Amino acid sequence: MGEPKTKRTSESVEDFLNKIKDEKTRKDCFKISSVMKTVTKKEPKMWGDSIVGFGLYHYKSKSSQEGDWFVTGFSPRVGKISVYTMCYLENQMDLLTNLGKFKNSKSCIYIKSIDDIDVNILKQLIKRSIEHVKKTYGKISD
Repeated sequence: MGEPKTKRTSESVEDFLNKIKDEKTRKDCFKISSVMKTVTKKEPKMWGDSIVGFGLYHYKSKSSQEGDWFVTGFSPRVGKISVYTMCYLENQMDLLTNLGKFKNSKSCIYIKSIDDIDVNILKQLIKRSIEHVKKTYGKISD
């Protein structure tokens, strides 16, 4: 197995967010960044050229792949913002039913605007992501 292609970089998160052309999306991303920073108590870091991640943990999978990854994060995409959690969303239905307007995959929530979701529910999902990572992988670093 090869190494993950997406890695943490030293690029500026603020510069990245300020380059988002759509003003509403840019404001939403700054708000999401603030929420994630508050909940994780970690500074945002760029992962690859388009993901903002918070916290760092080292994983080893059953298929012998290992690497470093962020605990939670987000990425502005065309027409949506992808919000990444490390807790399996199928186990979070108690929260998802009250989150608001979104789509999701296994560990990712897709929103058009932060105004479409309940930010307090998002905070709880981030907390569960932190708990899951700590329980599964141990220490979370910066």
